[in-house]
Amino acid sequence: QLQLVESGGGLVQPGGSLRLSCVASGIDFGYYAMGWFRQAPGKERERVSCISSADGHTYYPDSVKGRFTTSRDNAKNTVYLQMNSLKPEDTAVYYCAAGHLGLYCSEDVSEVDFGSWGQGTQVAVSS
Repeated sequence: QLQLVESGGGLVQPGGSLRLSCVASGIDFGYYAMGWFRQAPGKERERVSCISSADGHTYYPDSVKGRFTTSRDNAKNTVYLQMNSLKPEDTAVYYCAAGHLGLYCSEDVSEVDFGSWGQGTQVAVSS
């Protein structure tokens, strides 16, 4: 059974950094694109990053580009999200998700391209 478990969230001051991790079990991790999404109170869930399986190609929306970096360690079944220069508007619950088999990350990816989700980890950016 596929399971995704996020960790690394917390409270950080504006301008600070956090590194989120997501460990997958129950899948052949190396074959799946992995995404990070976030949802703030009262807002829709939005894309944060995507990393493809085959070549590690990544996608970021403009809201986080240049500040966030996603990476993966297939030997550890883990995907990471390094978040730098955090802003109060980055406050949200962050979710990792496994893409449908064969997904390649691009600006066109959305929630419907991801079939399995973690429980989420809270990130709060505040002074």
